[in-house]
Amino acid sequence: MTRFVAAVLAGAVGAFVPDSAVAQAKRYPLESVASLRLHNVIAEPATFEGKRGLRITATPEAARQEGEPPMLAWIEGLDFSNGIIEAEVAGAPASGASAGARGFVGIAFRLQIDTETQGKATYDVFYLRPTNGRAEDQERRNHATQYISYPDWTWSRLRQETPSKYESYVDLEADRWTKIRIEVRGERARLYVHGQQQPALIVNDVKSGANRRGAVALWIGSGTVAHFRNLIVTPESDSARAK
Repeated sequence: MTRFVAAVLAGAVGAFVPDSAVAQAKRYPLESVASLRLHNVIAEPATFEGKRGLRITATPEAARQEGEPPMLAWIEGLDFSNGIIEAEVAGAPASGASAGARGFVGIAFRLQIDTETQGKATYDVFYLRPTNGRAEDQERRNHATQYISYPDWTWSRLRQETPSKYESYVDLEADRWTKIRIEVRGERARLYVHGQQQPALIVNDVKSGANRRGAVALWIGSGTVAHFRNLIVTPESDSARAK
């Protein structure tokens, strides 16, 4: 019996991330642009649906660019590889946006960018397409959430090569605060929405690899007006990676 109990306890300990592997949570209310670096976006404090946060839109120059330029606001001095990222986000198509606009809004992680020129960027991102959540078209609903890895693994490439693997359905509304939680451990990442215990989207082959590090950023897509608030980042050490 003693050996059995010891074995059970050993297994239980192995199933949890040790406290020593988890750093203290870092909180960013996002009520000002302090501590943010901007790339192709305009950020300004705003009260939305009675809550203070940041309103983020594309710069006029980025809005005119062809393709999908990276549009980011990243936290200065925050180095992230594994851990948990939580935030409240809201997105909707901007006035005059193209018919393909969906209110793209999300969180990028492991961001690396040329800080001298703010030029070439690489990052992973989970994002939402809020107008797809309740669309009267099942295919659009199935594309309500998305994972991509910029610049090589775009949504269009992933959808063409591995249909439905990096997208999923979740109930969403445009212009509504939505709680999201991202868990990243090595090559595995999970997106949770609305405080649900089960993930809305599972990725077991994060394209940046198991060892990549970088910044955490607020992310928007083309033709979007987005709001962000209450960002919480809880880093974990490399020993916390999923086995």
